[in-house]
Amino acid sequence: MRGKVDALARHPLKGFTPELLERVVLRADEGFPFDRVFAVEDGPSGFDPDAPAHMSKMKFAVLAKIAAVAQVRTRFDDASGVFHAQAPGAAPISVRLSDGADRTRLAAWLTDFLGDRVRGPLRVLPAPNAHRFFDHPHGAVSLINVASVRGIQDRIGLPVDPLRFRANIYVSGWPAWCERGSASRIKLGAATARVFAPITRCAATHVDPALGERDIDMVEVLNSQFGANVCGVYLHIEAGGELKRGDEVALLA
Repeated sequence: MRGKVDALARHPLKGFTPELLERVVLRADEGFPFDRVFAVEDGPSGFDPDAPAHMSKMKFAVLAKIAAVAQVRTRFDDASGVFHAQAPGAAPISVRLSDGADRTRLAAWLTDFLGDRVRGPLRVLPAPNAHRFFDHPHGAVSLINVASVRGIQDRIGLPVDPLRFRANIYVSGWPAWCERGSASRIKLGAATARVFAPITRCAATHVDPALGERDIDMVEVLNSQFGANVCGVYLHIEAGGELKRGDEVALLA
């Protein structure tokens, strides 16, 4: 079954703005490039950079607990290494997330904007070495079937932006929910991946990514209307290669 890449996205700062890309190079046994390499700790989390381990997303400033995070628009400039952020009523800020003092500046800026919606204190954490702040303990590349999202939209009669599901790869041209089937491998342009888990959704999907407000109880919709609280799949990259927007994506029997 063949489709195509509708969009590619990374989230350099966990929980914040997806950045749309034209191309990416996937590597075997690695996550999506520059995805969730920083996170904003919301109060002491116990994260140990010398022994990094998976932690619950609820330890961080993420949409699942702070809808207003979606109102912060972020962008990372690969060429300069500068991270840009802006939010309603706040002066824009530009920092180098590789610099400890700049991470402190960004944490203070976020604290001013988010106010009493955070537990605090906020601290921007870099992921040491190969660690990433993924939601899944094994790390992953995530994929959403755009037709499945349209199926949700049609069922509830409300617009649903696929970016609400915060994936890395968005595929069009497949039948709705075919990703729930028995196919275990996917050809992604020049790369090959194995499906290793469905994505269980959380309260982050309740938030309109454009407005930063909760408007749809997506967990309830998926459970009541589609029989399971899952949408999308996690992938393990088996063979690396370039993937571009518009490339063919094929479910392999």
